[in-house]
Formats: sequence, structure tokens, C-alpha cells
Amino acid sequence: MASTCSILINTAGGLGIFLLGMNQLSEGLQAVAGQRLRKIVAAVTSNRFAGIATGTVVTGVVQSSSVVTVMVVGLVTAGLMTLRQAVNVIIGANIGTTVTAWIVALLPTKLGDQSMVIIAISAMFYLFSKREKVRYIALAFLGLGLIFFGLELMSQGLKPLQTKPEFIQWFQMFHADNVWGVLKCVGVGAVVTGIIQSSSAATAISISLAYNGVISFETGSALVFGMNIGTTVTAWLAAMGAPTEARRAALAHTLFNCIGVLLIAPFFLPVFVPLLHHFYPHMSVPAPTAGGTVFPHVTAPIAMVHTGFNVINTLIFLPFLGYFTALVRRLVPGGNVKEQPRLTMLETQMLAPALAVEQAHQEVNLMAICTHKMMADFRTVLEGSKKEELERGIYEAEDRLDRVQHEVSTFLGKVMSAHLPTEVAFRARMLLRVADEYESVSDEVRSLLKMIQRMRTGGMALSHEGKLELLSLHDLCAHFQGKVTEAFQKGKAYAPDVLIHMHAESEAISQRIKDIRAAQLQRLTDHHPHAEPLKIVLLMDLLNVYRRLKEDCLNIGEAMLDERGDDND
Repeated sequence: MASTCSILINTAGGLGIFLLGMNQLSEGLQAVAGQRLRKIVAAVTSNRFAGIATGTVVTGVVQSSSVVTVMVVGLVTAGLMTLRQAVNVIIGANIGTTVTAWIVALLPTKLGDQSMVIIAISAMFYLFSKREKVRYIALAFLGLGLIFFGLELMSQGLKPLQTKPEFIQWFQMFHADNVWGVLKCVGVGAVVTGIIQSSSAATAISISLAYNGVISFETGSALVFGMNIGTTVTAWLAAMGAPTEARRAALAHTLFNCIGVLLIAPFFLPVFVPLLHHFYPHMSVPAPTAGGTVFPHVTAPIAMVHTGFNVINTLIFLPFLGYFTALVRRLVPGGNVKEQPRLTMLETQMLAPALAVEQAHQEVNLMAICTHKMMADFRTVLEGSKKEELERGIYEAEDRLDRVQHEVSTFLGKVMSAHLPTEVAFRARMLLRVADEYESVSDEVRSLLKMIQRMRTGGMALSHEGKLELLSLHDLCAHFQGKVTEAFQKGKAYAPDVLIHMHAESEAISQRIKDIRAAQLQRLTDHHPHAEPLKIVLLMDLLNVYRRLKEDCLNIGEAMLDERGDDND
């Protein structure tokens, strides 16, 4: 009993250190490569090859397909990524996650000394370096050292199973020497991965068991098939309660892996096992050590199975991705009511900080596009067209932006509660300010519409001169908003002229407001037939709203200028 408890404690402790190392490695790499990650994610298109490459690269960097899958579900939830794009990225993420298996497989046989050296050196740099980039590089190496150490603990913890008849007998029940055995291993692999929500950790356990001779190569490889199914649980957790498109993305992830297992598993024993034995003839050759016998050459073939499965599955699906997406849409039909984005449905702890901030950036960009449309629709109303559909759309858009701004603030608040790289923290703070300003812009447009409706209800109409003046002012503000929004979308490094000259444009709009106010008051003094006192008061209020709207746009530009450490964005 004591020996069994020791095995469980050492294995569980090693697994915990391994997962912690994965987290630290991922956090360090994300902090160092944050800008590149944002650009890669933002560049995702409907091109299947570009999407798959994006998923592969980003997952290889963050060392977690779960993180990328949660991010993709979030982007689909927010309406910022189509289902077709999501499918492409998810397929690539399945390939990228196999990088961890190769790290585990190609590690040296004895890891204890190496891991301690890596942990000691990287911890010194992380604790005492004053340069943030050096600290996060050290954090990545610290995570790598913890991965090594955790694997060593797991390997040492599992080694006594070689001499435990009861365990060997139990593992024999799942020996993948026939079709039924393969299916049982697939089920075990899926359940274990679903519980710990990390295919990387499950793969590490499988490789450690095979390395110590507790299970065969065939069993370890069959477990890997199941791990590809179990890892899809994370996508479903992220999609719970989310809109239809997010659930479709989760289903696409599950179907892709399940169908792949069904197509490839039947050929595992008759085709792939002999082929791998041919390329790795020494995989079954034991090597005696002081603590027992190990099989050092079996690790790389298992990693090859992991990579080969996902690559072959991708090649099978590649010509049929359009049909596959259509199938997913049919299996998860949409409702009759238009669903609203729900950014806060995501667990921010599962998202990489750089990717979480990029997701929020995409959501704020959606707010910018919406306010631009509101301005254009109000211009149509200002021209004199009474279009109830447009006016109702402005009110609905303002209500929607209220919700989105609240969600962005809540989401970024959770992200910023963690320890973030300076660059990511400043960018998150900038997005909080910009989201608030775009929500304020929508409030101003609604106020403008309410004033025009009030004038209409009171039987008041703008004079020809007054209408032309307001239209010219509206165009100035809309143009200013458009230029600031373009700078926000491209990044301040790509639109320096806009940010440099925005104060001059703001002053020009302020002067235009003063001129219009003076002209309106002069008409009242001259007893112009259209210069009614109540109407002049309402027009003064309209001018004040335009002044506030201009200030909101100016604040967006100033928030970008205040952002630090993002000059290359």
C-alpha cells in the first residue's frame, strides 16, 4: 500500500510540475512573441492554407492547442471570425500541439541534473534581471526546466510499475494487440485527456509509461489517438452557453478528431505499426539502467504517431473543408433570433494574455465599425429623410454598444488582474479607454437623433442655411472619426500623420462649431423668419453634442499615443 501511494504521489507531483512548467513556458513565449502573435491572428483569412498555418504556428508558440481553441471559439462568439476560418485554425492547432510530444520524446535519458541547472540559471535571471524581455525569456526557460523535472519525477514514479504484477495485469487489459484493444486504449486516452484537459500532459504520461516498459509502443500510440478526442473537451467548455457559431466551432473540432480516428485507426495495426517498426527497428530494444530496464528508443515513434495522425487527418480533410463546414452548420442549426456576441462567456485564465488582448482589440474594432455606420445613418436622417428603420437601427446599435463596452471592460479587467508584460498591460489599458470612448460616440449620436426627433415633433424644421451648416459640421466630425478609427485599426506606427495632426483637426472643428453658433445667434438678432428661440436653443444643444463627439474621437487618438511599448505594432 505504501509503495502504491508513493507511485501515485510521485506521478501526480511530477504531472503537476510538468503542467506548471507548460504554463510558465507558454507565458514566457507569449510575452516575448506577443506582437507577432497579434499580427498572425489578425491576418487570418478564409484561405485554408493560411488558416492552417496560423493555427500550427500559434499553437507551436503558446504550446497549447486548448489556448488556441478557446481563443478561436471566443473570436467566433464575438462574430470576429467565421466558422470556415475557425475550422482552418483548429485543424492547424492539432498539428502545432504535437511539438510538445517531440520535446518530451527527444529529451535526454537522465533529466534530473539538466533540469536543475536550467531551473537554477533561469530563476536567477528571472528574479534579478531588470530588463523585462530578459525576464520573460528566463521564464520560458524556467518552464522548460520544470517540464524536464516533472518528466523525470513522472518517469521515476512510474518505474516501479515494472515489478508490480497487479499493475502489469491491469495494463494488459488495455494492450493494443487487436482491434478491441485499440478501441479500449482510445477510450482511456480520451477520458484521461478530458479530465486533465491537456493532451501534452497525457502524451507525456503515455511516453513515460512506454519508456519504462510498462506499456508497449502499440498501446502508447493507441492512447495518443484517444488523446486527440479528449482534448476537444476544452472547446466545449468554452462554447457552453455561447452563440450558435461558437458551438459549431467546438463541434467541428470534435468531429475532425473523431472522424480522423475512425478513418485512420483501422490501418494502425496492419499498416502503421509495421511501417514504424521498419523506420525505428530499435524501438523494442531495452537498455539496462541502475533502477531497472528502460526502452529509450520508443519515445520518438510515439511522437511520430501523434504528428503523423494530425498531418494525415489534415490531408484527408483538406479537399473537403467546404463540405465539412456545411455539415457542421446542418448539425447545429441556427435560431430565428439574432444572437449577440458574448465575450465574457470565455474563461480568461485559459487564454494567453497577448491573444486575449488581441481578441478584445477585435471586439473594440467592431465597436468602431458600428459607430461609423451610426454616423452615416444619422447623416441621412439629418438630410431630412424620415426613415424609421434607420432611426430604430441607431437606437439598437447604441444599446448593443453599451453591452459590448461592458463586456470588454469586464473581460479586460480579468485579463489585467494577472501579472502581464508591460506591453500587454499598456495595450489592455488603451483598449479599455478606447472602448469607453466609442461607447460615448454612440451615446452622442443617439442624443443627436433624439434632438432632431424633438424638433420634428414640435413642428420645427431647419432652415436651408442651418441644414447645410450642420451637414458640413457632421461631415467634419465623421471624417475626423474615420481617420482616428483608421489609425486605431492599423496601429499608430502605420498612421503617424493622423495622430500628429489630430489636435489641429480638432481645433478646426471647434472653430467651425463657434462659427455656426455665432451665425445662429446672429439670425436670432436679425429676426430671421426661421430663427425661433426654442429652435435656436435646440441647435445650440446639437452643437454641444458635436463638440463632445469630437472630444471623444480626440480621446481615442490620445489613448493610442499614451500606449507604451508598442511602437512596432
